[in-house]
Amino acid sequence: MLTAIAIENYRSIVRLRLPLQQLNVITGENGSGKSNLYRALRLLASAATNQLAAKIAAEGGLDSIFWAGILLPEMGQSAKEPKRLRLGFSSSDFGYSMVLGLPVPSLSFFDRDPEVKFEAIWHGPQLRPASALAHRDGPVVQSRDAAGWKMMHHHCLPYRSIFDTLADAKTSPEIMNLRESMRSWRFYDHFRVDVDAPARQAHFGSRTLVLHHDGRDLASALQTIAEIGDVKALHALIDHAFPGCRVEIHVMDGKFHLMWHQSGLRRPLNAAELSDGTLRFLLWAAALLTPRPPALMVLNEPESSLHPDLLAALGKLIMHAADNTQVIVVTHSSRLRAVLQQDKACSHIPLLQQDGVTLIADQSWLDAPAWTWPDRMR
Repeated sequence: MLTAIAIENYRSIVRLRLPLQQLNVITGENGSGKSNLYRALRLLASAATNQLAAKIAAEGGLDSIFWAGILLPEMGQSAKEPKRLRLGFSSSDFGYSMVLGLPVPSLSFFDRDPEVKFEAIWHGPQLRPASALAHRDGPVVQSRDAAGWKMMHHHCLPYRSIFDTLADAKTSPEIMNLRESMRSWRFYDHFRVDVDAPARQAHFGSRTLVLHHDGRDLASALQTIAEIGDVKALHALIDHAFPGCRVEIHVMDGKFHLMWHQSGLRRPLNAAELSDGTLRFLLWAAALLTPRPPALMVLNEPESSLHPDLLAALGKLIMHAADNTQVIVVTHSSRLRAVLQQDKACSHIPLLQQDGVTLIADQSWLDAPAWTWPDRMR
């Protein structure tokens, strides 16, 4: 389980340290930085999937996502320092952080790609010289085992992460397990439910342990839960949200069709006939009741387009998922937050914006998790 997230110099997030529990609810007014936090977490995850440069390019390049305001001494940074984006997390077992900067000027057409300046992987909750397992300083990558430190690479490409480099060489299984754990993180921020949404179409199905991000394989994902997942929870949560209703999957000519049985109707409804709210709830059920729980699941405004009466059922669905995976929920809904806070393992993190800077409300420096960046480790 992740115990802390650290972010520096990403849009409105100048310096943020988030303590985490098994279930976390992040709230705040519009413009407080919730979306920036969500996007920063996606960037952090991309370090393990070799998509970091592409993700940053999609946001307009590294220079466009740096904090654009005035740096103040109390922010812990100096205007004389080179611009750096810092992202990292720690857990009870291992931690990872990276420091990104602008590339050295060149004639390359890819002169907006970020360069990885520093990286570190460590054992335990905090990076210290004694806990470091791997370290990257520019092109030089080193790792440590029982015999001590050894050089892994002298000329690591600036756009490749330490995970890519160490995957090419014999390294500790702990580091590779950390990479696979990060690759398992899942992010859900929007499900289409319009008339042309993929979830409304029948499809050729196969066993689907993880719902596609656009919901195109909803019927096969629900059938997979029915056959090898927690089908009792699926039926119970649907009945809680829609009393007397149930979902069933039919297969015709190899295509999977979602059929919705509702009391009072003489025939079941197909996915194309469902209301937006009903379809969206079924998508969340398929995503959260996955038979292959990830290490971390991040949900961005899951309450969108749902009737307020469904939020209690959605909250129970999220709490059920948190029994098997760590969950971060970014939400506007005070009602959903109230439901989730019934769980004793739930942590509420309220964000606010002050002078354009995203902060955690009422967090003092004593409340923030201890943190050391790899470029500041001495």
